[in-house]
Amino acid sequence: MTALRLGTRRSALAVAQSTGVAERLRAAGHDVELVPIVTEGDTSNAPLAEIGGTGLFASALRAALHEGRIDLAVHSIKDLPTTPEEGLVIAAVPGREDPRDALVARDGLTLGELPTGARVGTGSPRREAQLNALGLGLEVVGIRGNVDTRLGTLARGELDAVVLARAGLARLGRLGEITESLDPLQMLPAPGQGALAVECRADDGPTIRVVGELDDEDARACVTAERSLLAALEAGCSAPVGALAEVVEGLEGPELSLRAFVGAIDGSVDLRRSVTGLVADAARLGTQLAHRLLEDGAADLTRPPSAADPSAAAVAHPSAPHVPERIQ
Repeated sequence: MTALRLGTRRSALAVAQSTGVAERLRAAGHDVELVPIVTEGDTSNAPLAEIGGTGLFASALRAALHEGRIDLAVHSIKDLPTTPEEGLVIAAVPGREDPRDALVARDGLTLGELPTGARVGTGSPRREAQLNALGLGLEVVGIRGNVDTRLGTLARGELDAVVLARAGLARLGRLGEITESLDPLQMLPAPGQGALAVECRADDGPTIRVVGELDDEDARACVTAERSLLAALEAGCSAPVGALAEVVEGLEGPELSLRAFVGAIDGSVDLRRSVTGLVADAARLGTQLAHRLLEDGAADLTRPPSAADPSAAAVAHPSAPHVPERIQ
């Protein structure tokens, strides 16, 4: 049998993610070859919010799929646009890593132990907005680069802490460097954080069947809800939006619980809403929760800064009570 050509970005984290998928396919009896692909996101040092964010890391991999240079590609789902790519299909969403954000701080400090004025690095407007909303008096500093680059700013004493995705540190075998895994009550992760998408050409039935063996129904339902919310908000990965869906045990069996955050970068507005419903209604749950957020002013917070009204924060409704909504 010809080896399956699995396209991967060259970064250590991307290779780790792709290697994990390749090992599972090999364990099932399939021959897999990793094919390195360079993406625009890997070659630019500009902040993601300035150079496009969503889709930046996926476009080169998708081009290689379309051109037949690879048979499947592994993406971090949070890097994928919510609009489906014509001619391609997400054949599997494997079991999800812990989606929480993680703090790596000097002297083993937790977020609450950092002193007023401590410098905390992140390249995410979502994290910046939620850190500022906590009112801890932290100075949030924009950073870019791979995990080693970001942790290097801490080692050199340039920052007091950095916030990273826990899943990335887990895949790199670096969980021991985490000083606190952040509770979603404090900081909701990015939609799809911790989850992978394995993408194939829609007309490649044999590869779709092979890859489909890796699909995890709960993980797919959760990211479907989170990405449906993101799509309905018309927000990309550079918008200050957090979301987390979980399959939980309800009174009548498994249910899907979805929480979401939309906020102002300066922390002046912190909208948090939630819904619970049937797992099979994942997409509808995400859309309905997005509409609830939009009714409460989220549109003024998710549009690009150049298009936003300077008074947008005042237009939103920071005082609106958080009343969990149940969808039947």
